[in-house]
Amino acid sequence: MKSPDSQRGFALVTVLLLLALIMSLLVAYHSLTRIEMTTTKASMSSTRGLYAAEAGLNLRADLVRQIFEGYNRPTGTTPTNVDTCSDTNLGSGDFACAVYELQQRDVTTYVEEAAGNPTAIVVPRGEQFQNLNAQEYRYAVLSRADSPQGRPEAVLEMAFKSRLIPMFQFAAFYNKDLEILPGPTMMLEGPVHTNGDLYVGSDNRLDILGQVTTAGEFYNGRKNTDTCMGGVSVIDPVTLTGLPACSGGTTVMNQPALDAWNGMIETGVDVLTVPPPEALEPTPGEIYWDLADIRIMLDITTSPAAIQVRDPDGSTNMIDTTALNGCSAVSHSNSMYNNREGTTIEMMDVDVEGLLNCLNSTTLLGPGKDLADTSQGGLVFYVGVEGPDSATINNYGVRVRNGGELASTQVGAPEIEGLTVVTDQAMYVEGSYNATSKKPASFLCDSLNILSNSWNDANSTLALANREASDTVINAAFLSGTDSTDGVEGTGPVFGDAYNGGLENYPRFHESWSGHTLSYRGSFVSLNLPRHVDGAWAYGDVFYRAPNRDWRYDTDFNNAENLPPLSPRFVSLKQELFSRLFEL
Repeated sequence: MKSPDSQRGFALVTVLLLLALIMSLLVAYHSLTRIEMTTTKASMSSTRGLYAAEAGLNLRADLVRQIFEGYNRPTGTTPTNVDTCSDTNLGSGDFACAVYELQQRDVTTYVEEAAGNPTAIVVPRGEQFQNLNAQEYRYAVLSRADSPQGRPEAVLEMAFKSRLIPMFQFAAFYNKDLEILPGPTMMLEGPVHTNGDLYVGSDNRLDILGQVTTAGEFYNGRKNTDTCMGGVSVIDPVTLTGLPACSGGTTVMNQPALDAWNGMIETGVDVLTVPPPEALEPTPGEIYWDLADIRIMLDITTSPAAIQVRDPDGSTNMIDTTALNGCSAVSHSNSMYNNREGTTIEMMDVDVEGLLNCLNSTTLLGPGKDLADTSQGGLVFYVGVEGPDSATINNYGVRVRNGGELASTQVGAPEIEGLTVVTDQAMYVEGSYNATSKKPASFLCDSLNILSNSWNDANSTLALANREASDTVINAAFLSGTDSTDGVEGTGPVFGDAYNGGLENYPRFHESWSGHTLSYRGSFVSLNLPRHVDGAWAYGDVFYRAPNRDWRYDTDFNNAENLPPLSPRFVSLKQELFSRLFEL
């Protein structure tokens, strides 16, 4: 039998061994916890570095997109791959090294351009904006994120395509809600896109023979009333397939219900960046003003009003002004009353044939340039009105007439390649335009008005019965502002009374067109509300009666060579490759 002292000694040794074991476990736990915390901290740091580097990629890619949106092309040199982005190897221009502070890290980026840019392509079938012509440029962006201690944490590379797609390759392209709700049968032979919601219906039949894309929702029915009209079919892409029969009121069609169209109807696509309204202003630095072949302004701040030719910096060119006025191709009138706006219009009148003759017989286009100039794909005319209310709601307008054939009548005059007419004010197209020997043509304006071959200013204040239209032909793409139903966009159906007239009333009419036909081939683009007119859409005996609408998308625009000069475009970026370098 062991003595009590030996038992106590054994117990003490056991306790000491247990304490040593516990201490070892505590030390091991502390070590493991410290390692785990260190690993977690390193992982978090690496993750933050990864996100910072990815943000750098997106920033540089977006800068490339912005350059293209400004009708420019990125230029410069890429740093060499030895000591990249060192003090003596930074590259230059749009491809040079740039450092951003993101996620408390220094992120160094630069851009490489692929050889062979650009390439003319047709967007492959199955992709967004399929079958459209585009100029495609390929680039790679590299981005390195360094920790606050200066240690590289993530190096990423992204290869992407920048596609420039002209808006006039769409039957209808809206930067707002688009409502297509015709009474008579209507056919749209090209693609349709809206950055807002799309509402469709027809009293008879509406056929869309192109891809339909919306950034918002797709509604079978009206925006202003809880009414589903039916009669709508969309190509799928082989068979023209009707939307489900209407049952009840306006109904949103979710993407699963639209998948039966095999990618020909897509909702929730990215909002496309489009030119701002300011792009049409007569301001140095704006694209259409700067690149116009001639800039003509009606100055109504003087007495009498003056027709002036302006230089790119906005100053009046007295020599060119004298030459233009000697041709009597541009004049001032205030004899037209606009019943929709309830006012007489201070109008610049442009005789298209007379102006082309004038340009052919003078040096107004500049040294070495003639009517066949192709620097912008054809001729670009900027025409505007300068007055005390130019920047706000006003009664100003530009009217083009005598443009049945876009050609000079002078013997030996060169043939024009195309013609784009731009103004930041209301545009009035009087009589047939580009009806003979059709050329690529467009109007870019604040609002678009059509007057028939029978229009007479003297009858503009008389009852509608005295303003009877006659058959008229217009071949030109349109870009202008359009009204908003109930004054709101992108909120879903409003079920109010203030209908904007829909795509079918995009052009503003001022005559009784009953029994007469407007034949139209072109493209409808609306980027915003009108900024200089506020008369609401109205139909009836005071305002107008609708024409027979022989309207079609101009399929000639499917070939990029047939697009109007300086056609507006949007930029679509498509990522090809995203990779990470792990050996840092």
